[in-house]
Amino acid sequence: MATDGTPTEPEDLAARLTLALTCAAADPALSGVLLFDLDPRLIDPVARLFAGILGGGTPVMLGATSRDEDLWTRTRLHRERDGISFRTEPGPLVGEEGCGAPPPLVVVPDLTRLSVAGMRAAVQLVGADVAVVEHTGLSRTARPRGRWLAACPSAEAGRLSLHLLDRFAVRLSVAGLRQPLPDPEPAGRGAPSVPVTDEALDRVRTLLGGGTGVRRELALARLARAVAAVRGEPTATAAHCDAAARLMGLTVPEAPPPTAPAEPSPAVPLPAPPKRIHPEPPRGRAGEAVPEREAAPSAQPLLDTGPAEPIGSAPGGTPAVLATPFPEDEAVVLRDFAPLRSPWQRTAGPASARGTVVGTRRAGNLRDLAYVRTVREAAVHQRLRRADRFTISPVDLHSHVRAGAPERMLVLVLDHTCRDEDWDWQDALTPFLQWAYTERAAVQTIEVGSALAADELRADSFPARSVLDPRVLASLYRQAGRATPLAHGIEEAVRVLRRAFRQHGNGLTEAWVVVVTDGRGNVPLSVSHGGRTTDAVGAAGVTDALEAARRIAAMDRTRVHTAVVDPARAAYPHLPGQLADALGGLVIEGRGEPG
Repeated sequence: MATDGTPTEPEDLAARLTLALTCAAADPALSGVLLFDLDPRLIDPVARLFAGILGGGTPVMLGATSRDEDLWTRTRLHRERDGISFRTEPGPLVGEEGCGAPPPLVVVPDLTRLSVAGMRAAVQLVGADVAVVEHTGLSRTARPRGRWLAACPSAEAGRLSLHLLDRFAVRLSVAGLRQPLPDPEPAGRGAPSVPVTDEALDRVRTLLGGGTGVRRELALARLARAVAAVRGEPTATAAHCDAAARLMGLTVPEAPPPTAPAEPSPAVPLPAPPKRIHPEPPRGRAGEAVPEREAAPSAQPLLDTGPAEPIGSAPGGTPAVLATPFPEDEAVVLRDFAPLRSPWQRTAGPASARGTVVGTRRAGNLRDLAYVRTVREAAVHQRLRRADRFTISPVDLHSHVRAGAPERMLVLVLDHTCRDEDWDWQDALTPFLQWAYTERAAVQTIEVGSALAADELRADSFPARSVLDPRVLASLYRQAGRATPLAHGIEEAVRVLRRAFRQHGNGLTEAWVVVVTDGRGNVPLSVSHGGRTTDAVGAAGVTDALEAARRIAAMDRTRVHTAVVDPARAAYPHLPGQLADALGGLVIEGRGEPG
């Protein structure tokens, strides 16, 4: 406490984190904690710190492979007088409430990579008063007691569903957090017994500015109540709201000093209300008035024409302290369509080739049976059937539920040496990027001639789950290097396509190969493979690129489409057309006039 009675806030980042976790442990309404820009190496220490504050227990880790079966139910073996039986019990998210048992802790190392099943579980449980579970023989109604600790890069927060982000009431930027962390102390007094004054509620609306939604106002008010309870104070006041706002990283304006209310005089009539004064229009740089329609922000295109700067990042790649705990409000990245819904799956072709297994369900036929689940289901009913041998009934049959495998793919081959300062190739690539976004296509980006290449004689390549990956947009604005290993880049595209069709089979129905280049490859394949240059290469690099392109043209033309974006260079203008002929695809004029 300060000398004037105002609560003081810890300035150390580790102390702020400890206070935030203690508040979340004290109040079940603050069950979701979201940490931005947490060093991945600190996930385990922070989880142990939170578990220690909660009173112990083993955290439950959720990730990209979490399935519904792993979250809601578990099967146990029980020894009885006449043998061993199986029982279906509540899973780690809805475990039995023991007397005095600490609340369970669910840890999500990267919220952006959490599976759809895990995201749905978070939406259903975090901050909920009651949870109803009806899943494979389990019927349970209970109040969720668990706490959720999730980490997320602030630059990728805009990709997540707003319904998911709103569940996390406690948010904190921990960029720059280092070990060692303080020793945990179990949370003491609970927050619900602390009342909140009307003045504090008014202060909450002032701090958030209005128009932010009821969930954020409730979260800040509950956090202020928890701060007061943790500090052993009987009432949550406006000062505690300021402390909670500073804890999360909100800007706290200076509060005007309180003034004594004037005593009204009944003998003096009240003055007439003043006339409404309209604010002056915004002024331009020269002092002239700017029309209102020009002052409004303009609509943003699907992909901005300039390189996007990630939110919360400083020059050099070091995360900076966020100016707001709600970075999704200012995100410039594209948001995925229906992120809490699994993508639609095709039914043609073998069921075992449609994607990875994410769960099971009752079978309607004998295709793609889940043998372990079927045997386990049959074992539960063996005593009731009283058969002489192990019997499997049709009601025991279960089939696999598979994640939607990518049915479409976009392969981008970007030659950075063909792009100059007066040409932005994103305009030519936008139709293909829009197609990849609407079709949920996987993306493979192959970069040629980048100044940041690990080896300037070879092409760089990376896969992305979708065009929303920030690396895809960043790859469009690399600086040009000296060498152009175009042949190696096209050869890499051949390898990627063959591997994709081999892994997904008939599941991959369509693929686009888009090459942005002027065709002037000056690195032969032998140099890219061997890593040594020769004295004179001549046209060997161009010849190798055309030969590699013919391998793509030999693939199934009903599923593989190709296009070459021509930058219209003055030197050797025929090379892009020759490459398009070798690919068997289209030529797209990148700009109207040759450079």
